[in-house]
Amino acid sequence: MPTYDFRNKETGEVFEEMMSISGKEEYLKDNPHIEQVFTKFPAMTRGTDKWNPQNNKDEGWKENMKRIAEAHPNSALAEKVGGRNTKQTKVAEVARKRQAFKKDYKMDFEAKGANEKG
Repeated sequence: MPTYDFRNKETGEVFEEMMSISGKEEYLKDNPHIEQVFTKFPAMTRGTDKWNPQNNKDEGWKENMKRIAEAHPNSALAEKVGGRNTKQTKVAEVARKRQAFKKDYKMDFEAKGANEKG
């Protein structure tokens, strides 16, 4: 059950009570001289190394991923983990660009040969 901090408007006293959400709403309705106050907030842990899943892997896991990436230099894992050296990365980029160029550029030699005969 959650705990809530309250303040008595008449005396200024701050106190803590444990009750359900519906119980809190009823308590505040029955006691108009009491208001809820926020004295504590949850700790912000996002962005720290401890909670970042990319940084939370032990060295054995990272080493294993790098070994797999080195064995498969053209994979997405190699791009992510860095299992390629600079030369392999540049060669892969050029190959990717040329493959895209080949898709756009079509040569139809058979059609030309058929037209010349007829």
